[in-house]
Amino acid sequence: MKVAIVFVCFVGIVYAAPQGPVTEPIPILRQEQQVNPDGSYQYSYETGNGISAEEQGFLKNAGQPEVEAQVAQGRFSYTSPEGQAIELSYIADENGFQPQGAHLPTPPPIPAAILRALEFLATLPQSQEDQKR
Repeated sequence: MKVAIVFVCFVGIVYAAPQGPVTEPIPILRQEQQVNPDGSYQYSYETGNGISAEEQGFLKNAGQPEVEAQVAQGRFSYTSPEGQAIELSYIADENGFQPQGAHLPTPPPIPAAILRALEFLATLPQSQEDQKR
């Protein structure tokens, strides 16, 4: 009977143990943020595992609803699980999110025939209808 109770307790302890690898908390080495009354802001941080980020933002054309836009620009970096250093800088404004980084895919080059056609079309005079648009 005592052996059965000890066995049940042992099985309970095994199932109650944390599952998966034990990891240490990652320290935050540096963290700064500032929010201003005019809506502009900035923040930055760096962690013990090599992640860093910073961003600044402001409201462009404040008080003019038809042309108002939130603008943010910044960068972040980290090491991918494959060991590749990832660095990305960006700007986000009325034209959308515009990232830049060496790891991002790039479009293939425009074929020569299409490039010549585009150059030719650019030399043609615009019609009255095109000028109205």
